[in-house]
Amino acid sequence: MSDIRVKICGLRSADDIAAAAKAGAAYVGFVFFAKSPRHLQLNEAAALAAMAPVGLCKVALTVNASDAELDAITAAVPLDMLQLHGKESPERVAEVKARYGLPVMKAIGVADAADLAQIDLYSSVADQLLIDAKPPKDAALPGGNGLAFDWRLLAGRKYWRKPWMLAGGLTPDNVAEAIRMTGASQVDVSSGVETAPGQKDTGLIKSFTNSALTARD
Repeated sequence: MSDIRVKICGLRSADDIAAAAKAGAAYVGFVFFAKSPRHLQLNEAAALAAMAPVGLCKVALTVNASDAELDAITAAVPLDMLQLHGKESPERVAEVKARYGLPVMKAIGVADAADLAQIDLYSSVADQLLIDAKPPKDAALPGGNGLAFDWRLLAGRKYWRKPWMLAGGLTPDNVAEAIRMTGASQVDVSSGVETAPGQKDTGLIKSFTNSALTARD
């Protein structure tokens, strides 16, 4: 069995859930961010979460969400993890973890070596880390932009204190190379398995997951 774990983020339909589960994904992500083409209403997310088979980790992606927003999400949707994808401070990460009793994954944008210091900073409070490409300054979205960063920045840095996941510009064509270059044991994809923003493709999900799971074979 592969030691690679795959997260398919931004799912919006029953077909998306089925495709991710059938392909062997370990995580599925639901986006709660109104500016995103992958944004879900609470009732939509609740219905999709109910379709996820046992063992498939259900993750809520939020961006600088207030307690009121997180209260509503966690009350309506059966979740296994919260993903904080905004500018949340380490103190805020600790607050969220304590308030909801769910594992918290903190996204960290990387553009150059100086950004790696954030990884050590958040390792003390988050349960997992998502190492993503830093969005352009004029970007409307904090992630899901289809951008990669220089993976060589992570080469030889496999062992941080907490589990981490590689994201940013991953596709079925480059994910195996990214895994080999960075030593990542977890990878996240959203736009890389879409035919249009928010439109997942069953074939691309299968191809991406297979490429990731066999990267070290």
